[in-house]
Amino acid sequence: MSRTGRVERTTKETSVLVEIDLDGTGRTEISTGVGFYDHMLDQLGRHGLFDLTVKTEGDLHIDSHHTIEDTALALGAAFRQALGDKVGIYRFGNCTVPLDESLAQVTVDLSGRPYLVHTEPENMAPMIGEYDVTMTRHILESFVAQARIALHVHVPYGRNAHHIVECQFKALARALRYASERDPRAAGILPSTKGAL
Repeated sequence: MSRTGRVERTTKETSVLVEIDLDGTGRTEISTGVGFYDHMLDQLGRHGLFDLTVKTEGDLHIDSHHTIEDTALALGAAFRQALGDKVGIYRFGNCTVPLDESLAQVTVDLSGRPYLVHTEPENMAPMIGEYDVTMTRHILESFVAQARIALHVHVPYGRNAHHIVECQFKALARALRYASERDPRAAGILPSTKGAL
């Protein structure tokens, strides 16, 4: 059974298309107009082994905020769509990823209840190219709200802003991969005592 999601989102500020296949091979086609964000979404697809297409046109003449936010909202909605009824998945996933001097720890529960806990070092460089580093938390908030998952992201240390952000996306990719994969011991079983996720 195909586990794919496709979301088109159009506002006066942006036009977004996201397609995702949870059972892919990490093939990506990313174009948001924000170079570093493209790089991070590429990490998400490749390390999650999700086939991921993202095409966004936004009001970059203002700044990158709307483009980044609306892409994250559409990505979360597409991920939720691809999960389907969640029968037979592991549900929980976690991963710790180092990137040189930085470390990210990510834990996820595909619970149906959106909640985010996010910590990262203070006093990071404010920009990576045209990417405002304060948007990382907002990306996660937007993704969580639409994907309806509980997500804990913790970066206990790091110096280089690029490394700090990138290891978060890599760890998120792996945690989502592990949580969304099918559990061969739980075929046909919904991983919840409530009978709903």
